Amino acid sequence: MLVRILICPDKFAGTLSAAEVAAAVAEGWHGTAPADECVQRPLSDGGPGFIEVLGTALGGQRIPVTTVDPLGRPVTGEVLLVGATAYVESAQACGLHLLTEDERDPRITTSYGLGLLLAAAVEAGATEVVVGLGGSAVNDAGAGMLAALGAGPVDIGGYALPYGGVVLGTAERLEGKPRLRQVSLVAATDVDNPLLGLHGASNVFGPQKGASRDDVMRLDAALEHFSGVLEKEFGVEGLALMPGAGAAGGIGAALLALGGRVVSGIGLVTRMIGLDAELDRADLVITGEGSFDHQSLRGKVTAGIANSARDRGLPCVVVAGRNETGHREAASAGVTETYALVEHFGSSDLAFAEPARGLREIASRLATQWSR
Repeated sequence: MLVRILICPDKFAGTLSAAEVAAAVAEGWHGTAPADECVQRPLSDGGPGFIEVLGTALGGQRIPVTTVDPLGRPVTGEVLLVGATAYVESAQACGLHLLTEDERDPRITTSYGLGLLLAAAVEAGATEVVVGLGGSAVNDAGAGMLAALGAGPVDIGGYALPYGGVVLGTAERLEGKPRLRQVSLVAATDVDNPLLGLHGASNVFGPQKGASRDDVMRLDAALEHFSGVLEKEFGVEGLALMPGAGAAGGIGAALLALGGRVVSGIGLVTRMIGLDAELDRADLVITGEGSFDHQSLRGKVTAGIANSARDRGLPCVVVAGRNETGHREAASAGVTETYALVEHFGSSDLAFAEPARGLREIASRLATQWSR
């Protein structure tokens, strides 16, 4: 009896896209059990790979857009247009992967490039724009994005503020109105953090973007002031505490202020690619991500897939670059087994240098265990 394996991983940040991970796992499995059926459904929760995953599944028109990275340098992004709905990926303009480690500095990085992507989506005729949020290098609460849309923050003298989050403490108001033509906005993310405080954008995500402890305190204070500006400009109350406001360095807050709504990124993607139907037909599920840790169990791709597999009585195997969860903790989320490249190679350097080979070898071992 042949086995039907559903392979639905997230990206391995810094090494492989979700599609490349899925392909490596399928290749390794087929090398040992060539008759089995490997169904590849790479995933994204709104972060890097969001457009690639949806474009592969939905088709549509992919429109190249000249935009800028978090330091204002030219990069190319794209808008995926499917009917009257446009999809954009914040990481294409704001992504941490666009910067070297030495360049990471959320005091000065900007979401301006995302605003250019949104403007292109509006010009393409979209009536709804879905913004994938995640993997960002910014902490400016969407101030740069708003500036690109024609509503940039200015100081008390009416002068435009420079890029970055730390200067937002001097924002007096927004100059102009966002040029969005009544487009409805959707923020796709599985981050439910508020904008401010211990669980806010600056405290939770600032350090991985290059912020020191002192920077975190200054950024949180600046965003607290700027959230008041946004509330006044758009007539929104309690913005800073709304779930998802802290997504992508506070871009979620700006989208909420603009009347947008927050939806689960992984929920949206799985629905659009028909993952539930594939789960119903599977005998085994393989998912994974670069680092399987405590954050993975809080609504990220891996946890969502494991829970769905458990609900159907399906075994779910996680393959990861690194595993930082205990067996009991993983099992409680529906994970049957966990394999990590670091353990497989016995070396972090090799895991980072040859992830595809490691995934093929792990998948071959899995096929020996699970194929009938």
